[in-house]
Amino acid sequence: MAFVKDMLRMWAHSWKRFISIAMITLLGVAVLTGIYAGCRDAFRSTDRFFDAQGLHDVQVLSTAGLSNGDIAALRKVNGVAKVQAERSQEVTFDLDGRKSATMQEIGTDGIDQPYLQEGRMPKKAGEIAVTRKFIRDSGKRIGNRLTVTPESASSDTSDTSDTNGADGTNETNGTDEAPSFPTELTIVGVVLDPQNLSNPDGYSAMTSFRSTATTDYTFFAPSDGVTGTLYTSATLLVKGAAAESTFDESYENTVKQVTDRIDGTVKTDRQKARRQELLDAGNKKIADARAEADKKFADAQSQIDANRQQFNQQVDQIVSMQAGAAAAGAAANGANAGAAAAAGATTPQLDETTRETMRETIIAASPELTQAKQQLDQAQSQLNEQKASTEQTLKTKENELKTSIPQVRWYVQDRQSLGGFSALKSDLDSIQSLGNAFPIVFLLVAVMMSLTAMARMVEEDRSLIGTYVGLGYGRLAVASRYLLFALLACLIGGGLGLIAGFLGIPAFLLVVLQGMYVMPGLRLEYDWLYGSLGIALFVVGVLAATIYACVQEMRQTPAALMRPKAPRAGSRILLERIRPVWNRIGFLGKVTARNIFRFKSRLIMTVGGVAGCTALIVCGLAINDTVADLGIKQYRDIYQYDLMVVSDDSDASAMRTKVASDGRVTSSLDVRIESGDLTVAGSGDGDSGKAGSSGSESIQLVAVPEKHLSDLGEMVTLQPVSSGILGTSGVGKTGSLKLDDDGVIVAQSAASALGVKAGSKVRLTNGDGVQATAKVSAVNRNLIGSDVYVSETYYAKLFDSKDAKNTKNSKSSEDSEALTWNAMLAKLSGSDASQTDYAESLEEDSSVMKAVSCAHMADSFKFDLMGAVVALIVALAGGLALVVLFTLANTNVSERVREMATLKVLGFFDREVHHYVNREMMILTVMGVILGLPLGRLVGGMLTMALNMPSLYFEVEVKPLSYVIAAVATMAFALLVQLFVNPVLDRIDPISSLKSVE
Repeated sequence: MAFVKDMLRMWAHSWKRFISIAMITLLGVAVLTGIYAGCRDAFRSTDRFFDAQGLHDVQVLSTAGLSNGDIAALRKVNGVAKVQAERSQEVTFDLDGRKSATMQEIGTDGIDQPYLQEGRMPKKAGEIAVTRKFIRDSGKRIGNRLTVTPESASSDTSDTSDTNGADGTNETNGTDEAPSFPTELTIVGVVLDPQNLSNPDGYSAMTSFRSTATTDYTFFAPSDGVTGTLYTSATLLVKGAAAESTFDESYENTVKQVTDRIDGTVKTDRQKARRQELLDAGNKKIADARAEADKKFADAQSQIDANRQQFNQQVDQIVSMQAGAAAAGAAANGANAGAAAAAGATTPQLDETTRETMRETIIAASPELTQAKQQLDQAQSQLNEQKASTEQTLKTKENELKTSIPQVRWYVQDRQSLGGFSALKSDLDSIQSLGNAFPIVFLLVAVMMSLTAMARMVEEDRSLIGTYVGLGYGRLAVASRYLLFALLACLIGGGLGLIAGFLGIPAFLLVVLQGMYVMPGLRLEYDWLYGSLGIALFVVGVLAATIYACVQEMRQTPAALMRPKAPRAGSRILLERIRPVWNRIGFLGKVTARNIFRFKSRLIMTVGGVAGCTALIVCGLAINDTVADLGIKQYRDIYQYDLMVVSDDSDASAMRTKVASDGRVTSSLDVRIESGDLTVAGSGDGDSGKAGSSGSESIQLVAVPEKHLSDLGEMVTLQPVSSGILGTSGVGKTGSLKLDDDGVIVAQSAASALGVKAGSKVRLTNGDGVQATAKVSAVNRNLIGSDVYVSETYYAKLFDSKDAKNTKNSKSSEDSEALTWNAMLAKLSGSDASQTDYAESLEEDSSVMKAVSCAHMADSFKFDLMGAVVALIVALAGGLALVVLFTLANTNVSERVREMATLKVLGFFDREVHHYVNREMMILTVMGVILGLPLGRLVGGMLTMALNMPSLYFEVEVKPLSYVIAAVATMAFALLVQLFVNPVLDRIDPISSLKSVE
C-alpha cells in the first residue's frame, strides 16, 4: 500500500510531464484519426447515397444507339443484377441567351434515380424536375413553365441507309426511332443528380468550357410522353457491388469482372449484330423501294399502253374508213351493178405494209395525231429512263450500303468516367494522403519527447529505485510506476484525441466539403478499430521509450543506484579547438557552448523536436503558397491571352463578328474547343472501348487551324516540362515547344495525374464521344485545367473516321473536312477590371455560350478545401511546437536544479539566471529552426507531389515570408514557454537544492 501511495505521490509531483505526454498524444491521435475520419465519413455517406439512388456501376454507350436486343444481351451477362435502358434528348431554350439541356428519362428500374430536394417527382407527360443549378441561374420556381426546342439531330443510324424512291422523295423511316420528349414543360420539383454532387452554390476548383455536345443543365422527365425505341445508353448494377464501398479497390475489382465479360464476348457479338440490323434495315429499305418503284413503273407502263392502244384504235378506224371509201369508188365505176353491191357490202382487206403506210400518212397529215404520238413516245422514253436510273441508283445503294454503315462501337464505362464522382474521390484521396503522412512526424516527435521526459523522471528517482530494489521489489514492479504513468497519460491524451479526431476535425472538414459537394445523409461516425489502433500506436511508442529509459537505469546494482550519479567527465568541444573564436567568447558564453554540445542527447532531442515542428509549419505554409499562386501562374504567366469566348457551332460566325465589332481585341486566334477525355492507353489496341481502364482525366480539347499553328505560342506559353524531385519539374525554354501534325501536346496537370510523358500513347475522346489513339509529342507546363492541343490536320486524322460519321452528335461526312472554329482566344486592351466587365457583357449576347476573363480568373481562383486543411495542419503543428518546447524546457530545468541553485548562491540575480538558462534554449531553438526550414521544404515537396487532383498540378512554391513566419512562430513559442519556465526558476531554493542526497 505504501508503494502505491508513493507511486501516486510521484505522479502528482510530475504533473507537468503527465500533461506534456498527454498533450502530445492528443495532438498525434487527433491528426491520425481526424483527417481520416472526415474523409471516411464523406466516403461512407456518399456510398450510402449512391446505393440508395442506384447510381450505375457500369454504363454502356454505342455509336449506333442501343436496341432491345442489346439490352436483352446485357441482362444475360453473368454478374449483372439489373439493366436499365435509358433515353435522352438534347434540347435548347432561351435563358439570357441560348442554353442547352439534356432531357433525361427517369428510369423505371431504380437506377440513377434523382434525389428529391424540393417539390415532387414528375409523373405526367410535360412535367420535369430540374437541378438546383438551373433554379439558381434561371430564377424560376416550382410551377413555372418552360418551352424547349429539340436540337436538330445529325444523321443517326436510321438515316445511313436512306434511298431515293422512284418519285424522287427521300425516305428516312427506319426500324428504330430516336427518343423524343415533350416540349412544353412544367417544373414540379428540384432534384440532385446522383451523377454530379457538385454544390452549385459552392466553389468549383476548375472552370470547364462546354462544347456543342455538352449541355448546361439536366432535366428529368417521366416515361409518360417519351417516344422512341432507340436507347441512348444502358446502365447496369453489378451483383455484390452494393455491399462494397464504391471508393475501395474491392468494388473496382467486382465491377471490373463484369466489364471484362462485356468487353470479352457480348460487346463484340452485339456490335456485329447491331451493324447487321442496320444492314438488314438498309436492305429492306432498298427492297421496299424497288418494289414500290416497280409498282409505280408498272402502273405508268399500263397507262402508257392503254393510251397507245386507244391511239392505235383511232388511227386504225381512220385507215379502215379511207380504205372502204376507196373500194366503194372503184366499184361504182365498174360495169356490173351486182359486183358493186357485193363490193360495197364488204371491207377491203389490206396487207400490213399498205396498212402501216396508210397509218403513217394519216398521222403525218394530222397535227393532232402527230402530237399525240410524240407525247406517247416521250412518255415511254421517260419511263424507260426512270427505270434505268432507279435501277442504277438501287444497285449503287446496294453496293454502298456496307461501306456507308460503319462498324458499331460500344463504350463500356464505370463510375470513374463520371466527372463528379472522380472529382470527389480525388479530392478526398488527396486530403487523406496528407492525413496519412503528418501523423508519422507527430509520432516521431512524441517518442522523442517521451524518451526525454521519462528518462529524466527515472533519473530523478534513481536513489528511490535503488531503495525499492534493495528492499526486494522486483524491477518490473518498480518499472511499472513509470510504465503506468506513461500509459495513463497516453490513454487520457488519446481519449481526448479521439474526441477531437472523430468529432472536432471531421466536423470542420465536412463543413468545407459541403461547400463544394452536396452529400445528403452526412453524419459523423466512430471507427472503433481505427481509433483503438491510433491510441495503441502512440501507447506502444511512448511505452517503448519508457521501457528503454527504465532499462538504462535498472541494469545497475541497488547500491550503485542509491548513490548519486557520477558527473559527466569533462571534455573539450570542437569550438574550443578553434582558438581565435574561443578566446573571444566571454565566460558565460563558453559555459553555454559547453552545456549545449557536451550533453548530446539533450541537443539531439531539442534540435530534432524543434526542427520537426518547424518543418510541419513550413510544410503547411508551402502547400498554402503553392495553392495561392496557382491562379496567378496559370492565368497571368501560362495563358497569355486575356479572353476566351466559346459559342455554339451555329453561332460561331456571329460570335466572331460580335467580338470584332466591339473593337476591344488587339490580336486573336480562332480555335475549336471541345470537352473530352484522355485515357492512358492500356494493353491492346487503342479501340478498347472501356474508358478509365488505366486512368482517365477530363480534358479541354483545343484544335488549332493549320495555318495558325505558330500563333498558338503567342496566346499560350509553351514550355516543355519533365518530372522532377521534391515537387519540382524541369521546365524548358519558353517558345521551344511547337505544335505539329505528329502528335498532341498534353497539359502537365493531366500528364502528371496519369503518368503520361512525351512519346506515350493515349486515348482521346472528342466532344462527339468519338475515341482515337493519339501520340503525345510533348508535355506542356500547365497548372489549372487539362488542355490538350491538337493541330487541325492531326484532329482530322484522329476523328474523321467512319465511326465519327455514325456518332450521335458527330458532323456529317460533308462537313467533316472543315472544323467549325467555335472559340476565340483574344488579347484585349484596357485594365483588368474593364476586361472582366467586357467578358460579363459578352455572356449576355445570344451568340456567346461562355466568355472567361483571365484577369478575373487569376484574382478569383481559390481552393477552399486545401486552405482549410492547411490551416488545420499549421494550427496542430503550432500546438505541437508549443508542447515540445514546454516539455524540453521543463526537463532542462529539472536536470539542472543544483546548477541553478549554485548560481544563486554565487550571487546571480533571478534575471541573470533566466538569461543563463533561456539563452541555451533559444540557441537550441534557432538550431532547430535552421534545420527545420529546409526539412519543411523537403517534406512539403514530397507531400505536394502526392496530391494528384483532377485538372490541377501543384508546382511547389514556398515564399520567403513563409520561412519567416515559420521561424518567427517557433521563436515566439519559445519565448512563450519562457514565461512558464521563469517562475519555476524563481522558486528554486538554493539551500534545499544544494543539500547532499546522502
